[in-house]
Amino acid sequence: MKTIQDIQVIELPVIHFRAGNISPIENLKEIPFETKRVFYLYDIPGGESRGAHAHKECWQFLIAASGSFEVLADDGFEKKSYFLNRPNKGLLIPPGIWASELEFSSGSVCLVLASHHYEPGDYIRNYEEYLQFRSKK
Repeated sequence: MKTIQDIQVIELPVIHFRAGNISPIENLKEIPFETKRVFYLYDIPGGESRGAHAHKECWQFLIAASGSFEVLADDGFEKKSYFLNRPNKGLLIPPGIWASELEFSSGSVCLVLASHHYEPGDYIRNYEEYLQFRSKK
């Protein structure tokens, strides 16, 4: 079972151009999984929160593509906060970690790369059930 120590802030490569920068993300290179799904959160009112769930199998890589937000990660024993505000840095969240995205700045965009297709059964959305899931592993 993964813990807070398995979460990683990954700095992405930046290719500088006079007309703007590019940060590539390749499967099994910058991130340690094959991306099966990409989605993004946007139009979130400033100061609002999202997430508050864990995955049983799915890895996620979160990037503040624009603006900023905080990620509060919890492994059932320890909690740690990460502040994302650069499009060339992402947060790798392994399965089994409860994560909440908090305090979105106005106009922010959270880009998420996921290792699995959407599967409702992979989600744990109740914190008490999450703690039971952690204690069984």
